Amino acid sequence: MIIRSKTPLRLGLAGGGTDVSPYSDIYGGAILNATINMYAYTTLEPTDDGKVVFEAPEKYLREEHTASLQLDTDGYFVLHKGVYNRIVRQFTHKPLSLRISSFVDAPAGSGLGTSSTLVVSILGAYVEWLKLPLGEYDIARLAYEIEREDLQMAGGKQDQYAATFGGFNFMEFKGDSVIVNPLRVRNRYADELSHNLVLYYTDTSHVSADIIKEQQKNVSAKNTQSIEAMHKLKEQAVLMKEVLLKGEIDRIGEILDFGWRYKKQMANSITNPRIDSIYESAIKAGATGGKISGAGGGGFMFFYCPGVTRYAVIDALQQFGGKAKRYEFVNEGLKTWSL
Repeated sequence: MIIRSKTPLRLGLAGGGTDVSPYSDIYGGAILNATINMYAYTTLEPTDDGKVVFEAPEKYLREEHTASLQLDTDGYFVLHKGVYNRIVRQFTHKPLSLRISSFVDAPAGSGLGTSSTLVVSILGAYVEWLKLPLGEYDIARLAYEIEREDLQMAGGKQDQYAATFGGFNFMEFKGDSVIVNPLRVRNRYADELSHNLVLYYTDTSHVSADIIKEQQKNVSAKNTQSIEAMHKLKEQAVLMKEVLLKGEIDRIGEILDFGWRYKKQMANSITNPRIDSIYESAIKAGATGGKISGAGGGGFMFFYCPGVTRYAVIDALQQFGGKAKRYEFVNEGLKTWSL
């Protein structure tokens, strides 16, 4: 038997960072995101040799372990081991013998939610194999617990839910509660947005956990500037929902620019001189707004380019050595099947 899964990466269009504790616990958060046709893939093959094997073929990486009740969470395959440990502990209560291969269409630290999306993809393969009675909210919540509680990785909640549900979603966070509100964005509005929103890889990466820890520290220390910035980003999510549903697509640039000005106030490490130069060059070339994807510090950025300005913006960004990436929005989240 072969079990496969694929799970879409996401663009965080508005409200980024307000899903992170303790801000979301105290004030409540709101985020608007959308999934794109870049994916995390998992192939799971049950075996009977008493081994647990993890592979990343494109990196020529492989780990082999004796099947046991718990694997040490070190090395390259930390996420894979975290999922295995939780599945054994919570569901099977006995070791599993299997081989898992995985691949992600974007590098780690690129700001598209790669780690959480991969966790959902791996988890989805187990759900398909073991026929676990888990719905979308259950899978997303379990993926969150594996990353944030079991593995103690700093981060928010949006990525696990975006990957599981798919599509355009307005998400609300308050304490342990997460409500996913799917948005009925008309196809022509989504097509116009993907045409005008240039996705640009800066050819750098970031460690999101470090940036998020700084953000959490600012909230805990009652840093007024940082907290007020998060309030504004929550407002941005509401504004973004309104224009998407109404089809006022050309307002998205100004809303992104509004959010970027406040996002930079959440933590010092969100931006740097190179990122600022990239942003300023895009604006001079015709973009009306943009932001860095994910926590900040590197990875992908995207810019709203009305009319036909996308071509001038892409040309202006060539000097920085990155690359524009073609994509489309997709409505389907986690998908699994077996052969």
